[in-house]
Parts: sequence; C-alpha cells; structure tokens
Amino acid sequence: MARHKVVEIPASNLKKEITKILFDKGYILNYKFIDDNKQGVIKIALKYDAASKAPAIKALKRISTPGLRKYTGYRTLPRVLNGLGVAILSTSKGLMTDKEARVQQVGGEVLCYVY
Repeated sequence: MARHKVVEIPASNLKKEITKILFDKGYILNYKFIDDNKQGVIKIALKYDAASKAPAIKALKRISTPGLRKYTGYRTLPRVLNGLGVAILSTSKGLMTDKEARVQQVGGEVLCYVY
C-alpha cells in the first residue's frame, strides 16, 4: 500500500514457503533469501501494473490466528473470490494453495487469503 518496490522481512521457514507460493502464482516479481549469520532476511520485489500502477496484491487477509486456529477438510476448502484469489494452507504435506490441496485431497490450517 505504501508503493515500495522492495521490502525486507525477517526470514523463517514459513515465510520462505509463503514467498515461494506468491512468486509461483505471480503476485510478486522476485525474491531473494539472504543469510546474515543470524535469522536471515527475505528481500521481496513487489509487483505493480505498468499502466495503472496498481499493486498485484490487492489484499492479504489473515484467517487463522494464534488465538483462533481455522482448520478445514479438503471437501470444504474455501474459494477466494470464486477462484480468482488464492488461499494458502498449512497441511501435513507442507504449505500449498487451496487448488493444490483439492487435487491432493488434503485439508489443513487456512493461513491466509491473497487476492
């Protein structure tokens, strides 16, 4: 929302996997994992539309919180904006999108919606 071209965030395994999913789905331009002999840093180049300069990520909504975890089975997986957005799930087979979880028939914790 602040129109930054590059953001740096502290690294964790969960954040790395979410970054890979966002890159694969085309929500970010590029990313780089930097090891600084501590926790590490993730540098993310954000994606904007060339003509209107609108961000590729319109909203990122956190669903499962530490105080209230949200779990779902593969039959009741959420559809974000009728399939236009992506729900990121933490499953027993790793982090994946809602579409991948439907194909593999696994449920899990719904982390966030991205659209």
